[in-house]
Amino acid sequence: MTSPSRALRAVWRLARTAVHVLHGLAIVITRWPRLDPAQRHARVAWWAGKQLRLLGVRQTVDGEFRPGGALLVANHVSWLDIVLIHSACPHARFVSKADVKHWPLVNQLTMAADTLYIERENKRDAVRVVHQMAAALAAGDTVAVFPEGTTGDGHALLPFHANLLQAAVTTGTPVQAVALRYSQPGHAVSPAVAWVGDVTLLQSLWSIAAADGLQAGVRVLPPQGSRHADRRALVAHVRDVIADALAAASRP
Repeated sequence: MTSPSRALRAVWRLARTAVHVLHGLAIVITRWPRLDPAQRHARVAWWAGKQLRLLGVRQTVDGEFRPGGALLVANHVSWLDIVLIHSACPHARFVSKADVKHWPLVNQLTMAADTLYIERENKRDAVRVVHQMAAALAAGDTVAVFPEGTTGDGHALLPFHANLLQAAVTTGTPVQAVALRYSQPGHAVSPAVAWVGDVTLLQSLWSIAAADGLQAGVRVLPPQGSRHADRRALVAHVRDVIADALAAASRP
C-alpha cells in the first residue's frame, strides 16, 4: 500500500509529467515542421531526459551508439524503454505496435519521432514493416526493435522473434544490442517498472511515479555485422549477448 507521503509525491510527479507531455505536444504542433533533423533530435533528447527526471528515474548509459545506420535490438520491460533509449539515442526510429497510434496525446509524440507501426497479430504486416525498415536502414537511419514482441517482467528474457532482423540482413546494416535494466533499493530488478499482464498504462505510470530510487541502466553493446547472416542465428546470438549483459549487471 502506498504511504500518504509517497502518494503525494506520485501525484506531484504525474502532474508535472502531464504538463511536460502538453509542452511536447505544443512543440510538435507549432514548431516541428520548421525544425531540421538535428534540431528535432535535440528536442527529443531533451524531452525524454526531462521525462525521466520528472518521474524520479536516474539513468546511466554504458557504451556508445553506433553513428550512422544501425538496427538497435533491445529487451522490453516497459513503455519507459522508449523514453530511456530516446534520451541517449534521440535519432532512433522505433517499431511499435499499431495500438499506439490510437493512444490520445502520446500518438502525436510517437509520430513526430518517425515511429514505424506494426500489426503484430497480422503476419503479413511484418513483411510490409520489414520493407519499411530496410528502406530506412539503407538511408542511414537508426531503427530500434523489441524482438520479444511484448514486455517481460525484467527477470528473464522472453523468446526473441527473428522476422524484423531480416531488414538488417537484407541491407547489410550492423546490429547493435542494447540491454535495459531497472532497479530500485532492495530490488535488483524493479517491480515498479514491470508492465505485464493486465497492468494498464495509467497503473504503470502510478507505480513508477510512486517508486523510490528508481535506476535505469542502458548497456550499449558493440555493433556486429549482419551481411549474409542467418536471421535466426543472429537473433539467438543477440539474445545471448543481452542476457549476459543483464546477468553481469545483476551481480554484486
